[in-house]
Amino acid sequence: MAKAKKAVKGKAAVTRPAPAPKKVMPVPPGYRTVTPYLSVSDAAQAIEFYVRAFGAQEKARIAGPGGKLMHAQLKIGDSMVMLSDEFPGMGSCRSPQSLGGSTGYVFLYVPDVDQTFRRAVDAGAKVEMPLMDMFWGDRFGKVIDPFGHTWGMASHKEDLTPAEMERRQREAMAAMANRPS
Repeated sequence: MAKAKKAVKGKAAVTRPAPAPKKVMPVPPGYRTVTPYLSVSDAAQAIEFYVRAFGAQEKARIAGPGGKLMHAQLKIGDSMVMLSDEFPGMGSCRSPQSLGGSTGYVFLYVPDVDQTFRRAVDAGAKVEMPLMDMFWGDRFGKVIDPFGHTWGMASHKEDLTPAEMERRQREAMAAMANRPS
């Protein structure tokens, strides 16, 4: 055990143990083990959009070179989303606009997907897939935000057994195959 310096105050010296190091959690409070990190072409505008569209709360903002944002943290629902302006010279930090598309999307569960979907579209998102009740028990749809990121949104409506979900999937795929092109 490490010892603190001896304290002498007029009388005999007293040796006290050094305080134990504070335990740090491997995942900070308020975070989940997976946290999306988005690169955008205008982080300040993106933050404003995410506040309007998804009710995001800005938690941190770190300025970078050239008036860009090096890092920002937003809370959406019970989860954190990190983002920054794109910095092409740093490798993978490119926005979907620079890449000509996105390689994935953010999946967002919300209590009222109809309300959130409408709010996102009213804030400037484009509908990629309209809301519909899905075979897996969610009401689900997708929008593309003004910065090129796709957001899948859902409200879970019913719990299904694996067998029921499989049956519904077969029916949904059969219905899609029978649609005229």
